[in-house]
Amino acid sequence: MALQEIWNGTVSFSLVAIPVKLVRAVETGRVSFRMLHRKDYSPLARRMYCPKEEKLVPPDEIVRGYEITPDKYIVITEKELESVSPERSRTIEILEFIDIKDVAPVYYDHPYYLVPSKGGEKAYRLLVEVMRRTNKAGLAKFVLREREYLVAVKSTDGALSLITLHYSGEILPDEDLLSKVGTTRSREEKIESEEKSRMKKIIKEMTADFNPDKYADERRKKIMKLLEKKAKDKGTVEAPEIEEEVEEGVVDLVAVLEESMRKVKEHR
Repeated sequence: MALQEIWNGTVSFSLVAIPVKLVRAVETGRVSFRMLHRKDYSPLARRMYCPKEEKLVPPDEIVRGYEITPDKYIVITEKELESVSPERSRTIEILEFIDIKDVAPVYYDHPYYLVPSKGGEKAYRLLVEVMRRTNKAGLAKFVLREREYLVAVKSTDGALSLITLHYSGEILPDEDLLSKVGTTRSREEKIESEEKSRMKKIIKEMTADFNPDKYADERRKKIMKLLEKKAKDKGTVEAPEIEEEVEEGVVDLVAVLEESMRKVKEHR
């Protein structure tokens, strides 16, 4: 599978600048389905529907609202939203280097790889090796798809990886968790030394090197096997061609709905 480039620019710190490309590190194995009309297998489209007026709402009448309390909103325009959106990053500027072991797993969000662009291979390899030996990670701010992320750049298996991190404000407080687990040990709750030894023994016996290839998404495998069997036994279905433009279809559908509602009211 070819690497899918998401972004290109430079990784920089002090007087060092390395041209790189950002590519995906993972691809989710989720199996997605389209909702179809049972009658003719046409793909179904989601529309914005107003329950108060009982009609579909055209795009030019749709606005964004931030809910502050149930059914109370602050309306914001696209122009206002753009005014506070950060500019696209041209550089991943490392602000400081940290010990990667100090970053708790709960902060990890999504992994990517950084690969060298032409002319940056030598400096790239040098940075990978130095970061590997020192076990350091570079902390930076980075804008991707109009969102500003806190990211960690680290050495992973001979390459640079970029991991988006959660901000501290996104981490749920652990006071409730600690209160349920218990941070103090009472005499009744104290683990007996025999039980502790037995548990340590079991863990030691079950200890192995991490090998992710040993595990797979069994549900996905079963779904894909089922789909292959159905395709072989019953073939596939095909959606009918739709000649009308999407926008015209929306307008016509609104008119039909309004006419239907008018006729219902007339016969009451």
